Amino acid sequence: MKVTNDKIENSQAFLTVEIEPAEMEAPMEDSYRRLSQKTTIPGFRKGKAPRAVLENYIGKESVLEEALKQLVPQAYEQALKEQEIEPFAQPEVKITQTDPVIFTAVVPLAPTIELGDYRSIRLSPDPVEVTEDNINDVLEELRHQHATWKPVDRPLDYNDLAVIDINSEVGEKPYVKKLGAQYQVLRDSASPAPGFAGQIVGMRKEEIKEFKLTFPEDYPNSEVAGKEASFKVKLSEIKEENLPELNDGFAGQVSPDFKTVDSLRDQVASSLRQRAEERVNMDFQERLITTVIEQSQVDYPPVLVELEINRILNEQARQLQMTGRGMDEYLRSINKTEEQLREELRPAAAKNVAASLVIGKIAEAEKIEVVDSEIDEGIDNMTGGATDDKKEELRKLLDTPQTRESIKQSLMTRKTIERLSEIARGPAKAGTRAKKPKEAKK
Repeated sequence: MKVTNDKIENSQAFLTVEIEPAEMEAPMEDSYRRLSQKTTIPGFRKGKAPRAVLENYIGKESVLEEALKQLVPQAYEQALKEQEIEPFAQPEVKITQTDPVIFTAVVPLAPTIELGDYRSIRLSPDPVEVTEDNINDVLEELRHQHATWKPVDRPLDYNDLAVIDINSEVGEKPYVKKLGAQYQVLRDSASPAPGFAGQIVGMRKEEIKEFKLTFPEDYPNSEVAGKEASFKVKLSEIKEENLPELNDGFAGQVSPDFKTVDSLRDQVASSLRQRAEERVNMDFQERLITTVIEQSQVDYPPVLVELEINRILNEQARQLQMTGRGMDEYLRSINKTEEQLREELRPAAAKNVAASLVIGKIAEAEKIEVVDSEIDEGIDNMTGGATDDKKEELRKLLDTPQTRESIKQSLMTRKTIERLSEIARGPAKAGTRAKKPKEAKK
């Protein structure tokens, strides 16, 4: 067997392996024996037909193909040992010739990470600001949520609640057919079609109106995008929004916990500040990780990006499934193929891979650890929503090596980012390390 290491590029080794004809005889004989045991040939019992008869009956190519299934993996492993290569993931193998047998293998190698001077990075989160306008906007939204609707006798206007019958078609196919539907007439609404609200504004009770609308070319529903729809609408009732006054009584409507409107306002301000702090902190961590990556030299095999794209798509499919939709339906709604979606995800996936590798390297440098008690706590948190009689059963189901490793990696990432945040926010003495978590003595 001849092995050539053509090059090492993009954290991949490119091997060419040629198998000598003499090395093929034993695998071909083994292939013949296996195939003869499961091939029925007229005039012969299984396993008794001569090799030449079997090759003539099923084709010599089939015997060779069966032989290569076993031979190529063995030859690949031998080539790795000969070249002293440690593969990081499964190779991409391609048989380029069969006489003699030659195959190529693109072997992913372990990533290499060279950290920059991350301890010199200094960043601060943006200031958190909650204004009176922000608070008033939330209070106004709460008023709308607790509004009542009263019938009125006047032409329909924006923000009214209309009770309508809708009958519409796109081409010759039904599009929307509803009786007694409640429809809030919002100026920028794109449902059931862009411009629909504007068409029915001004209608009076019991009035019937027919009109046509054309969907934009980029409309999310690809089945109607760019097409014309005809609508027939009957208006049977008009209701006007009646907003509650902003007083102590309204505060009690929102929740019995609020005795005064001032206490409601304080809670709104506190919630807004908390959410703002979370957003600011997420933005700060994003900028920090980006800066750390830009300082570092990171090389990794392209297969890691493909695996990350797969992970993102699998998570997306899981979330769609929870809403009763499938990935095929989602792709149709955004008018994209899976390959187009994969390409869109590639930059984000590449950044995720780089971030994961750099954070892992910093965790090593800072000697950050996750102990068993922290993993146990993580599993306990996952069972928090279960009833007392089900908690122990659920905990046993969750307490698997795979779950523990997933929790460990998640905690390791979180603790490393926290350590980076400490460094970036202020001076850090050279050589200082993150404190080790406390573990019970054994």
